[in-house]
Amino acid sequence: MFAQIRPAIVATLFFTLLLGVGYPLVVTGIAHLAFPRQAEGSLIRDAKGQVIGSALIVQNFAKPQYLHPRPSAAGTDGYDASGSSGSNLGPLNPDLAKRIAKDTAGLQGEGAGPVPADAVTTSGSGLDPDISPANAHRQAARVAAARGVPVDQVEKVIADSTTGPWLGLFGQPAVNVLKANLALDAASTRPTPPAS
Repeated sequence: MFAQIRPAIVATLFFTLLLGVGYPLVVTGIAHLAFPRQAEGSLIRDAKGQVIGSALIVQNFAKPQYLHPRPSAAGTDGYDASGSSGSNLGPLNPDLAKRIAKDTAGLQGEGAGPVPADAVTTSGSGLDPDISPANAHRQAARVAAARGVPVDQVEKVIADSTTGPWLGLFGQPAVNVLKANLALDAASTRPTPPAS
């Protein structure tokens, strides 16, 4: 009987080590060599090398001088990276309709024109780091007023922070909120060039 069990145990241990340990280590090693920044989580660091966030996970910016991300249902209070989830409220759910109506009413005074959908709806993960250019441009006047800078300066940072579809085909143009807010901070510390 042991003669029949022994090959099964050896095969289980061999494939556990090969596929459970060896393969992940090889793939991780290749990822670190080919895509080092992405393999580390696309971390964004400040000038001192301190990690301040990831380009892949939203942070809640609530101060008026920053672009605000889309709403989040991740975790109890939203924006919780350990509790990634959508709201799980269907399109006909009255609670969802009430929340969207309340959020839309709160944003009506912020800018002119219609409120973009991503300004009042959550993403599937609740942690989407990007907003639409329309959402970002709609916030430009508030950000400029809070920073005491011309709206054109904020609009330029937003335009410079807008990325197009991947390979020119997949996805929509987007503005990474963390990167754009860091660019806004950097632009606010530089003197504004005189108008020509």
